[in-house]
Amino acid sequence: EIQLVESGGGMVQPGGSLTLSCVPFGLNVERYDMGWVRQAPGKGPEWVSSITSSGWKDYADSVKGRFTISRDNAENTLSLQMNSLKPEDTALYYCAKGSQYELRSNMNTPRGKGTQVTVTS
Repeated sequence: EIQLVESGGGMVQPGGSLTLSCVPFGLNVERYDMGWVRQAPGKGPEWVSSITSSGWKDYADSVKGRFTISRDNAENTLSLQMNSLKPEDTALYYCAKGSQYELRSNMNTPRGKGTQVTVTS
């Protein structure tokens, strides 16, 4: 059984930074396409970023240049470095297994319970 556990969320001021981490149980992050999805209050899920098994990375236009996705194969973790945070980044962030297409399409792929990011002054 696959279990994804996120951590690292919190409350920050605009312009601040956070690093989210995801520990996957039951899978090896370097063998699969992985990514991050977020959901703001009252809105549907939004794809944020993906990294393929070969290491290719992509980002939503809304976070490009501010967020960086990475994985640590030795530690078997997935991370999302978030800089220059804006109030509109406020959301529950989920770590997910799946291709960018699957995550963008909100397909039923394995994901964690999420970690809350709140950006407010």
